Amino acid sequence: MAELSELSEKLSAIKSQIESDLAGITSSKGIFEYRKSVMDSKEGKIGSLMKEMGKIPKEQKAEYGKMVNEIRNWATEKFDALDAEFKAAEQKARYEAEAIDVTLPSKKLKKGYLHPNTQVRNQIVDIFGSMGFSVYEGNEIETDHYNFTALNIPQDHPSRDMQDTFYLSPEFLLRTQTSAGQVHVMESQQPPIKIISPGKVFRSDDDATHSPMFSQMEGLVVDEGITLCDLQGMLDVFVKKIFGEETRTRLRPSYFPFTEPSVEVDVSCFQCGGKGCKLCKGTGWIEVLGAGVVNKKVLEGCGIDSDKYSGLAFGIGIDRIAMLKYGINNIKLLFESDLRVLEQIDD
Repeated sequence: MAELSELSEKLSAIKSQIESDLAGITSSKGIFEYRKSVMDSKEGKIGSLMKEMGKIPKEQKAEYGKMVNEIRNWATEKFDALDAEFKAAEQKARYEAEAIDVTLPSKKLKKGYLHPNTQVRNQIVDIFGSMGFSVYEGNEIETDHYNFTALNIPQDHPSRDMQDTFYLSPEFLLRTQTSAGQVHVMESQQPPIKIISPGKVFRSDDDATHSPMFSQMEGLVVDEGITLCDLQGMLDVFVKKIFGEETRTRLRPSYFPFTEPSVEVDVSCFQCGGKGCKLCKGTGWIEVLGAGVVNKKVLEGCGIDSDKYSGLAFGIGIDRIAMLKYGINNIKLLFESDLRVLEQIDD
């Protein structure tokens, strides 16, 4: 390029082209890419001008350099101004998109619930724990000896039948009652004994109020001078804490091989106050558990002097207490994990 006049014309054309190109750019990213293409030292319209310096006569080099610097500064200011404008608009748009309306109602977070059986089990453990009971965790797989024989259950008793008990072998079975735990405890420690033994038990039974697997809690007290009166007094405290202070207990004679005398324990209906309703079938009373004074044969079989010590035992169906307490009419609802049921129960 021999003449500066030709350079001036070329620079004017470059400016016009840049002005035209910038009109079609709408983002800071577009400005960045366009700036790079224009200012590139090898191929850019402005960046490559300095390569022409070698063709310029010596006396025109200073003026040539000045003109190139001027258009470079002009372009840089143009790019910077548009870049700042686009970035401000983009930042504003992002802030508006990410804005939080603090006047909107918050999303309600769902909380988890303990299973009804777990809630009742915890309540029962707390109640008897406050009376000085310790917790014994028994075995779900038991021998025939601990599940039946040591509890004074005869060989021809119906509960030993295969249609009632899940046998794993002639000797081993899934325990049908947590009462087996009391034998383990009495064999391993001497009185005074005061334990509860919660856990799962298994029986071949299945209908609206029975399940092949359910939860039970055995209670055992062995000491000098233990009587049926101690049992009723203790259960009075239990039912008042579970069902309400107005609840009363009633003992009815019954029969269990491992207790003598044996009783069924009823509570006054906590729904109608004993007046009679659908829950208590019009009687004013609801059966909740079985209990009694530990049979002397059971004590002696565990090496405990039955002349010196006596005991009481009771078996609580945790599922039954949960069904009564929370108005559940089908035991299967306790095992289906239906959130519509579980969300209604939170003590």
